[in-house]
Amino acid sequence: MTVLPEDGLSLAAEFPDPTREQWQSLVAGVLRKSGRDLTGPAAEDALATALQDGLVTRPLYTADDAPADAPAAGYPGFAPYTRGGRAEGGTVSGWDVRQRHTGTDPARVNEAVLADLENGVTSLWLALGGSGVPAEALPAVLDGVYLDLAPVALDAGEEFGPAAGALLRLHDERGVDRDAVRGTLGADPVGTLARTGREAADATATATGLAARCAREYPGLRAIAVDALPYHEAGASDAQELGCSLATGVGWLRDLTAAGLTVEEACGQLEFRYAATADQFLTIAKLRAARRLWARVAEVCGAPAPAAAQRQHAVTSAVMMTRRDPWVNMLRTTVASLAAGLGGADSVTVLPFDHPLGLSDAFARRIARNTSTILLEESHLGRVIDPAGGSWYVESLTDSLAHAAWDWFQEIERAGGQRAALRSGLIGERLAATWRERSAKLATRREPITGVSEFPQLGQAPVVRDAAPPAPTGGLPSVHRDDAYEALRARSDAHLAATGARPRVFLAALGPAAAHTARAAFAAGLFQAGGIEPVHDPVSVDADTAADAFTRSGAAVACICSSDALYAEGAAPVAEALTSAGALRVFLAGRPGDRRETYLQAGVDEFVVAGGDAVAVLTSVLDRMGVA
Repeated sequence: MTVLPEDGLSLAAEFPDPTREQWQSLVAGVLRKSGRDLTGPAAEDALATALQDGLVTRPLYTADDAPADAPAAGYPGFAPYTRGGRAEGGTVSGWDVRQRHTGTDPARVNEAVLADLENGVTSLWLALGGSGVPAEALPAVLDGVYLDLAPVALDAGEEFGPAAGALLRLHDERGVDRDAVRGTLGADPVGTLARTGREAADATATATGLAARCAREYPGLRAIAVDALPYHEAGASDAQELGCSLATGVGWLRDLTAAGLTVEEACGQLEFRYAATADQFLTIAKLRAARRLWARVAEVCGAPAPAAAQRQHAVTSAVMMTRRDPWVNMLRTTVASLAAGLGGADSVTVLPFDHPLGLSDAFARRIARNTSTILLEESHLGRVIDPAGGSWYVESLTDSLAHAAWDWFQEIERAGGQRAALRSGLIGERLAATWRERSAKLATRREPITGVSEFPQLGQAPVVRDAAPPAPTGGLPSVHRDDAYEALRARSDAHLAATGARPRVFLAALGPAAAHTARAAFAAGLFQAGGIEPVHDPVSVDADTAADAFTRSGAAVACICSSDALYAEGAAPVAEALTSAGALRVFLAGRPGDRRETYLQAGVDEFVVAGGDAVAVLTSVLDRMGVA
């Protein structure tokens, strides 16, 4: 039994508080064992991680790291709304579980809609027009739906005007009280411009007209979607996504007030949409920073405090999802939706795990909606308001992200605003540069993709789905983290279909398993990421057996795997044997050190190491093999 001191103080009070210097000294001791002689702040800096936008995450945060110039976070539901747009947070009903529905068959979409509403979904996000069912089919899609209970958000692209008209008529035909109507009409000409490079001449007037009508007649309905997904899906960093959304929102405030709405009414017509990724803390910080930044914009524009609370719709990122081993997407979307909820999003959409493959099936939609249900009903995440608030790490990350986003927003404003920056190519060029930097990390596997660049499974049967309606094109590109590896795997699949076998690499392992297992596993994972099947039979070879084993493997290239000590003894003769046996290319797993020239002269063509450009290596191997 624990006995407390007589004065009632915690036992922790009997121990002295450790200092940062003591912690740095312990870190220095660990680093010294790895050959890095660093002390003091330098030892701590060695464990810091550089992020996009010039942000840095440190290994330790204390009260001294709290941002000095940041506005007070305040209370949830009060300016600057960093801690949430509602005072009660999600404690009453959690977040709005909003599921997306695509497809061109009204009957099938209606079936999916009803299944979702009967099983935990609280609002609908419908794709209409070119990306879904036609607007005139809306009554069939919403047949059996109680529109006064289930808010509807529309996504109709360039056809938002007819789609909005169809939904408003349907509400009137079914006798829904206009005060009870909720949702968003999804007018998004700027997002359409970003996705397609086009914007109809009357799009802004149509959107502002819808906003004016909603402000007058539908107090719970928003007309405008400020969608940041086109920028995220084109490779934007988190700060760039925020800056683009701010610039778009400011543009709408100008357009709406010019059309006769007050600033308060204009703010009330906007719903902001952001991507939620599996980077939990960045997603939390992004949503918190977005509310803080928008509150500042609204304050400067003269909006009263309640109207300055940003309405947020978070959608799990399509960029992070993979086409290979799509089951892992369930884990990614779980973390992303958790982060969206903890970050204070009002509505959360979990994309089904098979979203990158086409139209989702019933199982995938069920898992998607149950993700939010488990987080709310079993994990009780909605019961705590702003659970990340007060964390020195989260507060610091929120502040850093807000500053980076504000700088980008100001640059867009200096360029004439969001539309002008899109048309001039400024946004496209900047996002492309960001994606090139990230692509380099993906290629070197410094940003790993589980199931694709790490732990791929070549024998897994592909998951096949019906094709989804084509996505809009002509504007910003649509990127995915797995793009480069998917291209390599597609080449391997084509080779398999044409020849009955995948391209192969022979793993020439030297010595006992204890000596070669680590590097053999590394090499196997590397080549599998490109769709190249590793052959590790026999378990171990030497200069006398390597050539015959290679020939029997059916491989075209080989990779020598073992410890540095065994490399010094046997790598050179094994490389010579593999070359004489016809290996098109001989790799060695690991860094060669001062024996580089010896290995090269013996026939080693390339060294594969952690942090190397895996995409470049795999591409060159497939090219050398003649795999188209």
